[in-house]
Amino acid sequence: MAVTPVSRANHVVAVALSKIFVNSKIKCTQKANFPKNRYPESKELLMSNHRILHTMLRVGDLDKSIEFYTQVMGMSLLRKNENTEYKYTLAFLGYGDESQGAVIELTYNWGVADYEKGNAYGHIAIGVDDIYATCDTIKAAGGIVTREPGPVKGGTTHIAFVKDPDGYMIELIQNKQAHAGLEG
Repeated sequence: MAVTPVSRANHVVAVALSKIFVNSKIKCTQKANFPKNRYPESKELLMSNHRILHTMLRVGDLDKSIEFYTQVMGMSLLRKNENTEYKYTLAFLGYGDESQGAVIELTYNWGVADYEKGNAYGHIAIGVDDIYATCDTIKAAGGIVTREPGPVKGGTTHIAFVKDPDGYMIELIQNKQAHAGLEG
């Protein structure tokens, strides 16, 4: 474990970093003690135009994944790009124009059919107007609902879970409760 002092405007920030290399994989844990509210004005200016653009998922069968996200989840294929030099294809899908909200990027590395997902990935969350009808529609379209709709444990927010063709989990949250958390 290395501790690196960093000086900025007469403040010292102690950052402890550890990196463990195992089978070409990096596990990085970081502990930092940053001054609270040190630069509130500049943070506001820096963050004012930030937004999440997309979430990338590596897939083993791009056509099957595009079919799932368009036919089962109701998204639109917004664009698709192939890179012949580096042998990969990207597909961007969403519920509207990329300029209006975050989308999903599906990455297919040519010739790679399966990925180790590890235990760090949780899920993507999608707000829906009627969680019960949405799950019925997903099942009718051949989708797999792994957790039937109902209240979250310890709360009243209604959620459900769906699994995509590559095993990635998608949480559905009743729209009127999407920002309520466990209290909903």
